[in-house]
Amino acid sequence: MEPLNQWLAAVLEGNVIFTPQTLGYYWGGLVTTSQLVFLSLLVGLVLAVPLAILRGSKHRWIKLPVYFYTYVFRGTPLLVQLYIIYYGVVFVEGIQDTMFWPILKEAFYPALIAFTLNTAAYTTEIFHGAIKATSRGEIEAARAYGMSQGLTMRRIILPSAFRRALPAYGNEVIFMLHASAIASVVTLMDITGAARFVYARYYAPFEAFIFAALIYLCLTFAILYLFRYLEKRLLAHLKPLSGN
Repeated sequence: MEPLNQWLAAVLEGNVIFTPQTLGYYWGGLVTTSQLVFLSLLVGLVLAVPLAILRGSKHRWIKLPVYFYTYVFRGTPLLVQLYIIYYGVVFVEGIQDTMFWPILKEAFYPALIAFTLNTAAYTTEIFHGAIKATSRGEIEAARAYGMSQGLTMRRIILPSAFRRALPAYGNEVIFMLHASAIASVVTLMDITGAARFVYARYYAPFEAFIFAALIYLCLTFAILYLFRYLEKRLLAHLKPLSGN
């Protein structure tokens, strides 16, 4: 690590703003952003799959609560949701005397809860639409083989729905990456938070925020490449055959 620091110091010699110290702030912000986005997407995906199945239930008492949840979280700004969870948790009676308070008093976890609930709502609707689009022929073929409803859902409907939902889910991942920039308003030192710190210290808004934008841009291109690769592998059967 020491040779790397020496190399950076030599490269950045004479640069007032982008010093090894400020680059360290950006690196810490990148780690925080990556952790926040990855964990929220992971937990949100785990929540969204069963919710999407329940969303398609024939029973109103099952699907209406899920619809209400997705409607509320898709119909309100993520920033407002973050404020409610971050500032509102303090006013929950007795919360400071529970074992959860050492966790909830840190800014990262209220932000993680807000981001998870938000992405779970969007992902639920994405998967619900993909499940509804399952070909009737696939379901009838599964029944002809004697598969139960649960087995049909697990082996036929869900794998097919995942492939169809992949392009829309890729957009949701990019949206969450860009939306994570608001985490800095609750004192998290993410990429945008690091840029705000550099701006406040050196009064250089263009350099500080353009550098942050370039980091987001690189992450976005990496995500796009990953999902294009997955689409190419998982949706290859949908490509038209080339003529001889």
